[in-house]
Amino acid sequence: MSITAPRGFLAAGVTAGIKVSGGPDVALVRSDPAAVGAAMWTANRVQAAPVVVSRRHLEVAEPQAVVVNAGSANAATGAAGEADAEATAAAAAAELGLVPEQVVVLSTGVIGVPLPMERMLAGVRAAARELSVAGGDAAARAILTTDSGPKTAVAEGEGFVVGGMAKGAGMIHPRLATMLAVITTDYPLAAGEAGRFLRPAVEGSFNRISVDGDCSTNDAVVLLANGARAVSRTPRSDEAFAAALASVCGDLARLIVADGEGATVVLEISVRGAVSDEQAHAIAQRIATSPLVKTAAFGRDPNWGRVLAAAGSAPWDGGFAELDPASLSVSFDGVTVFDRGSPTGSVPQLGGAACRVDLALGLGEGAAAYLASDLTYDYVRINAEYTT
Repeated sequence: MSITAPRGFLAAGVTAGIKVSGGPDVALVRSDPAAVGAAMWTANRVQAAPVVVSRRHLEVAEPQAVVVNAGSANAATGAAGEADAEATAAAAAAELGLVPEQVVVLSTGVIGVPLPMERMLAGVRAAARELSVAGGDAAARAILTTDSGPKTAVAEGEGFVVGGMAKGAGMIHPRLATMLAVITTDYPLAAGEAGRFLRPAVEGSFNRISVDGDCSTNDAVVLLANGARAVSRTPRSDEAFAAALASVCGDLARLIVADGEGATVVLEISVRGAVSDEQAHAIAQRIATSPLVKTAAFGRDPNWGRVLAAAGSAPWDGGFAELDPASLSVSFDGVTVFDRGSPTGSVPQLGGAACRVDLALGLGEGAAAYLASDLTYDYVRINAEYTT
């Protein structure tokens, strides 16, 4: 049920004929009772029309519904694209008894392709008619593009539930990773509070993953909270909610990496002992995005030299992050291959669906973690044929 697992949420997923494949391609999520919410958006300078429009909407109203289409990103489509995003929000609002500013619009698919609005609006109307508590799975299927299957997650707290759905397999890299996520909860939040909880959850999950190093034009994570359960809020319950939200975001983020286009291995990268958390993050990100590290992972080749080279060239403050090979140790799946400046001669046997890469820098208390996929022949094939 994912996004409809929390009380007071309805969803639907329908086929509107937007996708060339003919698969489901319009999803709708609605809260009843009234919700509050927040979103985080791509940092790409080229922002899709639905991102531009939805950001405007959230400046003046609390979100009550989310419309998602797959098959067209409605990005780089100019003023006409923004008008189409506004028309989509208006159509959903009319069906749901809302005002357009209470509707968030998300799109995913090929950049530069206008939305086929007759089909899009028919899909919105059909989805509104099919809204139900049982519609979460259909909605999760309707938002997919090159994904191999739906990505959903649920976490239960004491008296509340957090649910989520996401899509994403390629063009995945922080500042949001092409990915979309919608998260719902029946935990009570006040107006203006949702962002305070959403930001750290996203920073520790969706902003710590990479498939191919490309930042999308459409990335978004939306949180709706309707307080449908009578939870007495305390500092302890807020901590529990934050943990549940982080758990759902983390689970969805890992599913995205594991489903990276053509991916066969998840790299679990951990850096500790850096001068600061920020420098640890820079080093972890550099390793996660190195094509040489990622292709070695595809071949199950424990080529730790590639990890060292990437770690030593992590961009930071106009130069590189601090690192001293004489104090650095590296291990693969718990087997130390480089110990404080010298190779150990150990050769780990890599062969599973995950590979843990640990770096101990020995310089301070900074730490960071990252998830990344390997880089495979299939990734090249999928993206070489994406529009043809």
